Amino acid sequence: MVARTLYEYVPHQRTREKLDHALAPVRVSEQLPSGSVLARFNSWFAVKITNGVGTMWCAYAFAALALVSLPSAVRSHNAVTLVSWISQTFLQLVLLSVIIVGQNVLAAAADKRSVATYNDADAILHESVKLQEHLLAQDEVLERLLARAEGTA
Repeated sequence: MVARTLYEYVPHQRTREKLDHALAPVRVSEQLPSGSVLARFNSWFAVKITNGVGTMWCAYAFAALALVSLPSAVRSHNAVTLVSWISQTFLQLVLLSVIIVGQNVLAAAADKRSVATYNDADAILHESVKLQEHLLAQDEVLERLLARAEGTA
């Protein structure tokens, strides 16, 4: 008797890639240029500067630096000069660091969500494969029962 299959499982290409290669989540370090020495240095330097400027201590230092020129702006008795000091000196210097700190906090939270989503998808993939194996085992049992039923009929 020829064995029948009720269903032939054909995994999705991404599923095959994931199962065959055990793909990991994308990391920031993998996104940096890896070509020329100059490109690697520029990336390294940019990350170092961003990490230095993106601290609240840097924001406090910038605020102190900006406050050094405040008395001069106030003594000018000119509203334009004071507004200019606020917008061009204080806000730009201080908000630069504060925004970077905020972006770092938001990025860390997004990274945690991304890893959790990745882990959930990975678990679902493995559960789906196990479910597929279970269904194939049931197909075998059903085929044997069908063959037995046809043999007695």
